[in-house]
Amino acid sequence: MKIVWFGHSAFLLEGSTKVLVDPFITGNELSPVKPDEIECDIIAVTHGHGDHLGDAVFISKRKNVPILAIYEIAQYVASKGASSIGMNFGGTYTHKTANITMVPALHSSGITDSNFTHSGGVPAGFIIQIDGVTVYHAGDTGIFGDMKLIGEIYKPDVALLPIGGLFTMDAKLAVKAAELIKPKYVIPMHYNTWPPIIANPEEMREPLNNMGIMLVVLKPGESFNL
Repeated sequence: MKIVWFGHSAFLLEGSTKVLVDPFITGNELSPVKPDEIECDIIAVTHGHGDHLGDAVFISKRKNVPILAIYEIAQYVASKGASSIGMNFGGTYTHKTANITMVPALHSSGITDSNFTHSGGVPAGFIIQIDGVTVYHAGDTGIFGDMKLIGEIYKPDVALLPIGGLFTMDAKLAVKAAELIKPKYVIPMHYNTWPPIIANPEEMREPLNNMGIMLVVLKPGESFNL
């Protein structure tokens, strides 16, 4: 699998199936690509905030690919003409060779559209399994004890963890989250997009190394291969 970071929380997981997660491209000054340049088989959206739902509807309609999200977001994107698949916590959806399981996150999930706020259900994370590799995209979240269960049940090879603070956990709490999850690799996300979420991921390297976990710091557009 190749994991490509587009900045913020936007990732493309490329294997025999291509899964695009939280495609915040337009308005994301760190993104090295444009929405019409991205190829994928399915889009997974963790929650309804604009910096995560992002260009999902545009890409879905352009490529005729479904958006997988919690039921309320699936209803919303369907109302915008996008193909959608609604699910909820504990459920697993199989698309081609990808198995995508929805797990909880601690955050909020309102959708703002034309000065009208829609319910975005509740926020989520995803366990994404492709070609024998398991990735945990935590979404926007604070740390929570059941991350230990997520680690024990799904045994992710890679954890994509937010570290920007203010809206999510910070780097120190992300280290503690990694201790609970016990992945082989941690890739930080949701930081340095704007001044309020500036963070230094290198602060995580030594404590993660002490736990036998490798920190992988990507620049937007860079990738990590497993």
